[in-house]
Amino acid sequence: MSARKQSVLDAIDAANIQDPNLEDGQPAALLYGQRMSAELNRLVPDASDPLQIAARGQHVERWKLARTEYPEGRAGYLAWRKAQGVHHAEIVMTLMEQGGYGADEAEAAGRMLRKQGIKRDAEVQSLEDVICFVFLKWYFAPFAAKHSAAKIQSIVEKTARKMSADGRARVLTEFDLPHDLAAAFQA
Repeated sequence: MSARKQSVLDAIDAANIQDPNLEDGQPAALLYGQRMSAELNRLVPDASDPLQIAARGQHVERWKLARTEYPEGRAGYLAWRKAQGVHHAEIVMTLMEQGGYGADEAEAAGRMLRKQGIKRDAEVQSLEDVICFVFLKWYFAPFAAKHSAAKIQSIVEKTARKMSADGRARVLTEFDLPHDLAAAFQA
């Protein structure tokens, strides 16, 4: 790994270690970033530096923009998610430029984090597939335990729609989903 990439990953981790929210005894954003990197390495072993950095920075300083600061409901949720993407992109781009990356590479990571080009840009789509795998692998079961079957079905369908055809096919081989949930990934 190059020194400049390691310095940016270390800077993201240094920011995320400050997350006051804990999961498995670790700062939640730090753990999430590590999970994203591990899944990216597994799913896209030849990922570019901007994609590797975007994966690690997907939730950088996520706790600083509280969901409660946005209106209730879907519109408020989507506004919060968009603001998070812009926030993450700004931080990651700054860290990349400070770490010696050029503006083009930093902007590539920013586009990925803002989800610009999903379904059209291979790297943006790869990041989205990794996000979905991380959700399914580590966050789906606790989420499902708190919600109705109808809500779970809706979330699974939305997750599947965001993924590439290859990603959906891989979900079917890697996860043992009930038939009704698996059907969302068969489209």
